[in-house]
Amino acid sequence: MALKQINFDVSNDEPPIEIRAMIDESDRRIDALFASGGNLQVPRYMPSDPELFFRVLKTMTEHRLPLGRVFCEWGCGFGICASIAAQLGYEAYGIELDPRMAKQARSLTDDLGISVEILETSYVPDGYDSYSGMGGEVLIKEEGMLSPDDRFVSELIYDGMDREIADIDIFFVYPWPLEQEFVQELFDEIAGEGAILLTFHKYGELLAFRKVDENEEEAE
Repeated sequence: MALKQINFDVSNDEPPIEIRAMIDESDRRIDALFASGGNLQVPRYMPSDPELFFRVLKTMTEHRLPLGRVFCEWGCGFGICASIAAQLGYEAYGIELDPRMAKQARSLTDDLGISVEILETSYVPDGYDSYSGMGGEVLIKEEGMLSPDDRFVSELIYDGMDREIADIDIFFVYPWPLEQEFVQELFDEIAGEGAILLTFHKYGELLAFRKVDENEEEAE
């Protein structure tokens, strides 16, 4: 498989009142976390840009780019982007390994009355692991783990999720700079063909990639 970047013009639409209220409440809680110094307990947490995320996902949805309506956020933090996805009609999941942030996400989604499943686990599924190398995070497969070409991708699941990972249509993540290649490699390993990966970068950039068959990519 391979990743093909998706290019499209992003809508400039302002978030509707209900989504603006969600973003404002999330911002208030994030500001409170940083003001209290609570962010020092979760040093890997950095908020993304939920308004940009809304505009990108709205555009993609209107152009029918996703194959379906199942969304998963890797490292969801407060869960605001997963909540926005739910408001846009997606079956939304947020994966958060840190129990303090998972608690924050559940609190926000419950208070907002948004249906988002928060899973307190790693977005690296069983059968895979990672370590920090000189050039950043490195993906490793446990002994005996087959490559995507030699196994059914649908065999992979996240603990607590009723769906298989292959059922997820859009993955979203805000990776650290040295993790960008890692999340792309992981996505290529575990996502179903046709799935989309959205990655947030600093300075207001959100990139989209689709998992495609290498032979089809070469034919183009």
